[in-house]
Amino acid sequence: MPIQIPNDLPAAETLKNENIFVMNQTRAQTQHIRPLEIVLLNLMPTKIVTETQLSRVLGNTPLQVHLELMMISSHKSKNTPEEHLLSFYKTFDELKERKFDGMVITGAPVENLPFEEVDYWDELVRIMEWSKTHVHSTFHICWAAQAGLYYHYGIQKRSLPEKLFGVYPHHADYKRAILLRGFDDTFWAPHSRHTTIDRADVEAVPGLKILASSDEAGVYIIMNKEGRQIFVTGHSEYDPDTLEREYLRDKAQGLPIHVPVNYYPNDDDTKPPIVRWRGHGNLLYSNWLNYFVYQTTPYDIMAVGQEATVD
Repeated sequence: MPIQIPNDLPAAETLKNENIFVMNQTRAQTQHIRPLEIVLLNLMPTKIVTETQLSRVLGNTPLQVHLELMMISSHKSKNTPEEHLLSFYKTFDELKERKFDGMVITGAPVENLPFEEVDYWDELVRIMEWSKTHVHSTFHICWAAQAGLYYHYGIQKRSLPEKLFGVYPHHADYKRAILLRGFDDTFWAPHSRHTTIDRADVEAVPGLKILASSDEAGVYIIMNKEGRQIFVTGHSEYDPDTLEREYLRDKAQGLPIHVPVNYYPNDDDTKPPIVRWRGHGNLLYSNWLNYFVYQTTPYDIMAVGQEATVD
């Protein structure tokens, strides 16, 4: 089944060229099925790249997904054209009366700041609080995972001695987890961050479970017991060249950056990267949409929020 996105969103043409089944709004309105209502809160500066990456993994499932794009109104984007935001994005105030089956909150390049010093922190707090009553399951990525764990559970992020940058092997800590159904014993995921979450801090919180981790990258997937909140510290949605573009950008600016770990053959940055995370990334989002959204969300979307209270 397809992902339903706005008719003229730039991601549509990219996904069609990749044989991802995209349905425009006009065609979707003629079908007698209720699509999953998913809202994407895009905090990344390169919004078009990020919305395309997430549309790709959300669209590669047997489910019809209607994707709504949300932006922060208390922060002005410098890297995305204003006309794109006005055409395709809505603010929290425009969406706060609606209910959603699922929500994805992206990472953001603000991890070195204390949470309260991020200029849109107060607005993000309102959105995260709203998600507990208006969203059936929320999927937090990278910095958003750290922000969500801090806001909902009081878990503080911790600085790393150097940037965690590359593609790392992971394993399941809880092999019976439905979210990890179909995963290999070892699976790979990209990371790009300066901060981390300490395992002991998570284990000290009743109701949170670490599903997967990496000996090198630390805790990777954390979930509360109902699956209403899922926290993923890496970027399984990344394109093959995302780490390369970040590496070359920092290198050109003279910033301290090492070759991404486990990315180039023999760490030779003149060769094409080895892509080893895409299967896992697609399965992660497919499992989330199927088991934690589609299988458990109320058919009457207005009943979202009347489920068991989130811990």
